[in-house]
Amino acid sequence: MNFTIRAPDQTIAPRLQQCIDTKTKPLGALGRLEALALQIGLVQQTEAPVLNQPHIMVFAGDHGAARAGVSAYPQDVTWQMVENFLAGGAAINVFSRQMGLGLTVIDAGVNHDFGKRPGLIDAKIAPGTDNFIERPAMSAAQCEAALGKGRDLAHALAANGCNCVGFGEMGIGNTAAASLLTHCLVAGGELATVTGRGTGLDDAGLARKQALLKQALTRGGRQRDPLVALVQYGGFEIAMMVGAMLGAAEKRMVLLIDGFIVTSALLVAHAVAPAVLPYCVFAHRSKEPGHTLQLEHLGVEPLMELDLRLGEGTGAALAYPLVQAAVNFLDEMASFESAGVSAQD
Repeated sequence: MNFTIRAPDQTIAPRLQQCIDTKTKPLGALGRLEALALQIGLVQQTEAPVLNQPHIMVFAGDHGAARAGVSAYPQDVTWQMVENFLAGGAAINVFSRQMGLGLTVIDAGVNHDFGKRPGLIDAKIAPGTDNFIERPAMSAAQCEAALGKGRDLAHALAANGCNCVGFGEMGIGNTAAASLLTHCLVAGGELATVTGRGTGLDDAGLARKQALLKQALTRGGRQRDPLVALVQYGGFEIAMMVGAMLGAAEKRMVLLIDGFIVTSALLVAHAVAPAVLPYCVFAHRSKEPGHTLQLEHLGVEPLMELDLRLGEGTGAALAYPLVQAAVNFLDEMASFESAGVSAQD
């Protein structure tokens, strides 16, 4: 599948920087909000950017490896948490309501039949991936289907007027998949370094998780090709996020990137199409140890460090007001000239 993504045209950058620099403040006084305003202005190719219908997409999928013991929680928690999302009771529901964000849950591959439900999109590829310890997590055809559905979902959001989308996920076992993808795609991302406690494993559970992931690597190898790595070790929710990220960048949307698992999807997307990166705003640095390595590999700094490790897109939702603030100061703050204030010499 081919994605057509063009990095933002830099022609407008000097005008944007001049606009930022001449606001009624000392030069650079708004710190990283200034860089964020410049980034969003470049994405939208305007000195007056607007955030329209901001939305969070939460992709859910089950992992065959969960049954082998890579998580502290049983696999049923995936569908139970999807029900919690649909009932409005999860952290992402609370934060999305607070921030005025739209929220959609996507069943990318949960081992449960939800039926037709408001707020849920049925994009199920299969009822969970295979156990990547024993065989590839998915077929190449399944991976292609997940990428395509993700792209279509992002394009549909754009067609409805959304130009800012946050990414979240739910899937018991998906920190294990993210660890393997990071190990494959990040130089220096050794397995012991990128494998964390996920949903709260104790020391024995972490040792078991690392041993199981070593078995998976013995079978499937440290794949450097991003789509091969995705087939070997990914989840349907991760693969669908890859397609949605690339599709959103095709439509010149601002992408709010959450934590470790979402960033593992971005590692794949970036390896497929590096031009996706200028469209991405990195919400926070997760407590998962591999997240710092992911961010360093991409050469980016997140907006916040709150010791989050929940997922669901919660970090993306919490970062949205900072994105909003960057846009608003660029749009609404007076310049020295318009306010009649003497500028710096």
